[in-house]
Amino acid sequence: MRSKKDNKGGKDKESRNDRSDRGRSRRRGGDAASNKESAREAYARKEPSNRKGGPKSPKAVVLEVFSNSPDTVFTMRQVTRRLGAVDKDAREQVQNLVKALVRENKLLAVDEDKYMMNLKVDIVTGRVDLANSKYAYIVSPEREEDIRVHTEHLKYAMDGDLVKVEVLPSVRGGRQEGVVAEVLERSRTELVGLMELSKNFGFVVPDFKRLYFDIFVGERHLNEAQSGDKVLVRIIDWPDRPGKNPTGEVIRVFGPAGEHEAEIHSIMAEFGLPFEFPEAVEEEAESMSEKIPAGEIAKRRDFRDVTTFTIDPADAKDFDDALSIQKLENGHWEIGVHIADVTHYVQPRGVLEKEAYHRATSVYLVDRTIPMLPERLSNGLCSLRPQEEKLTFSVVFELDDSGKLYDTWYGRTVIYSDRRFSYEEAQERIETGEGDFAEEVNTLNNIAKKLQAKRFKNGAISFETVEVKFKLDENGKPLSVYVKERKDAHKLIEEFMLLANKRVAEFVFDLGKGKKRPTMVYRTHGNPDPDKLSTFSLFARKFGYKVDVDGDISEELNHLTAEIEGKPEQSVLQNLAIRTMAKAKYSTEPEGHFGLAFDHYSHFTSPIRRYPDMMAHRLLQHYLDGGSSAEKEEYEERCKHSSEMEKRAADAERASIKYKQVEFMKDTIGNQYKGIVSGVTEWGIFVEIEENKCEGMVRLADINDDYYELDSDNYRIIGRQTKRIISFGDEVLVEVKSANLADRTIDLDLVETLKQH
Repeated sequence: MRSKKDNKGGKDKESRNDRSDRGRSRRRGGDAASNKESAREAYARKEPSNRKGGPKSPKAVVLEVFSNSPDTVFTMRQVTRRLGAVDKDAREQVQNLVKALVRENKLLAVDEDKYMMNLKVDIVTGRVDLANSKYAYIVSPEREEDIRVHTEHLKYAMDGDLVKVEVLPSVRGGRQEGVVAEVLERSRTELVGLMELSKNFGFVVPDFKRLYFDIFVGERHLNEAQSGDKVLVRIIDWPDRPGKNPTGEVIRVFGPAGEHEAEIHSIMAEFGLPFEFPEAVEEEAESMSEKIPAGEIAKRRDFRDVTTFTIDPADAKDFDDALSIQKLENGHWEIGVHIADVTHYVQPRGVLEKEAYHRATSVYLVDRTIPMLPERLSNGLCSLRPQEEKLTFSVVFELDDSGKLYDTWYGRTVIYSDRRFSYEEAQERIETGEGDFAEEVNTLNNIAKKLQAKRFKNGAISFETVEVKFKLDENGKPLSVYVKERKDAHKLIEEFMLLANKRVAEFVFDLGKGKKRPTMVYRTHGNPDPDKLSTFSLFARKFGYKVDVDGDISEELNHLTAEIEGKPEQSVLQNLAIRTMAKAKYSTEPEGHFGLAFDHYSHFTSPIRRYPDMMAHRLLQHYLDGGSSAEKEEYEERCKHSSEMEKRAADAERASIKYKQVEFMKDTIGNQYKGIVSGVTEWGIFVEIEENKCEGMVRLADINDDYYELDSDNYRIIGRQTKRIISFGDEVLVEVKSANLADRTIDLDLVETLKQH
């Protein structure tokens, strides 16, 4: 249905008792617009029907027989008759479904072959997934269907909290609903928000727009925060009944909302990112000597006289990989992938180790890096800076000009980097063939191209993800937005890092042939979800591309990638295709990597910025020393933590990008841009601007030529009177209407449709 425009009232009269209701009503008006990203992702994912009101599952159909007559006892024969299950197969299916519902405690077996609705209270434990400011879903491994709980029955549970829920009996086969009985575990007690001050108290309005309450802060807990400041508040008291607000204390004041530092610090706090290293961690890092003892060098393979260089971004300081190259007497090439030997410096059970595990990854926000390791290590001791001797852990290949691999050596080394290349400098050597080390760079590039061709031939997927970058002024204000271009120099490094990671994983896996497989940290990536692929093929068809989901899916996706390269729809389709994929994760199970078409793959090449690489270093050295298999459960737990921290980092990075995109678009209000309809919902259409990849919304309420309704099956909206159609994938001209920094949203007006798909 067409949405109404937001109704935002003025400030209330600061009554504490009615503030939680005010907060809910205020968000209820703006909820659809402020949750654009989650809605857009849901649209792309085509969420399961139990959240979309789609066709009922077979279980729901069977359960409806009982819920329509909750006090009636049915025989199996009566159930099958009511459902029209005539033939033997249909009757058996109904019988199996009834028995499954008994196992789930939804039905009671009152006698042999007699069943009725279970009207007793059913208790389920699960995690809160806040859908909006009106209700949440409780996601539980005990239930196939999520349980909906309205916010007045949540007991102030927040997104991610672990709760105990009383499941209410379903009425006439409707959605399963419940009431939170107890909050078992809080996912967080600190929130970022905007301070609204009264005379001697204040309320913090959380940035998380799906939250259904504000936080009351008394005068002595304001910490000198002013109205309009972004703050971090810790909740110190939870209400014992509905209608009140949680009480909090301000623990950090970031500054006025809208200022660069305040907003970036708010994002850091929102995702629980650290602001500094503990003093003990810094002290341990500073206590380490730069001098490499002769005895340590003597234990290592010496590459100091072999041509070696690094290739990294121009502004990089943490150089964790270098390449060496020399020609062998047999005409083959010896190519070394040399990785910073972080675990030589970071010892198990030390405070540096604990901090590295806790952070698990460096985080790259638009304007800064939040490193996993202190600068003393990341930019100093471990960084493979030019004209310095450095300790490394290496994978050394013997390859010919065609990329055929003859031998691999693994071990600890010492190197001396002759040159630090930026990607641009290395690319210049590739394009012109001139400059220092041009011959070596081009030899590596030619072999890398052969390695890449083999990967694609073996089924690797050739997606080039769109990476949005910003040019900022000295105050952090975005001057321009552009898409990072990946050239041969980037791909050269990528291919040798992929090969090193692959060979390390294969080496450890092969140690287990004929005996117990040794524990290893793998980077795994499962096969795409068939249902999501089918949905994606429909999207692709809107643009005139065919994706045969029953064929070789890697081949199909690579063919699509080649077809859409350089076209306006490239970004939209690639992002949608990526969402059909499983999420890559860390695991001790060697499940393979679908996207790379590798049976075994690990992360070994970035230990300065990734904790899993540190684990891989330790495990590889342990097995090279003849050690027995490491404790699997311990490493699996560390893998799980690393995957969670990786997701947190990615979410924070996206939030900082979105904020800077909105800030940039704030100076373009009134400008017109070409774009592509990248999502369709019941309240508006999303448009990705072709020029800068910023995404905004055209609200249906703002399209004034008709009353538009959603045709969700065909991913389009249709004018009720004019029958005008606007579909996913249409090329449109839009005008920037507004950019809301607080909500990180961009509102657009539709000017005209340029091309329909």
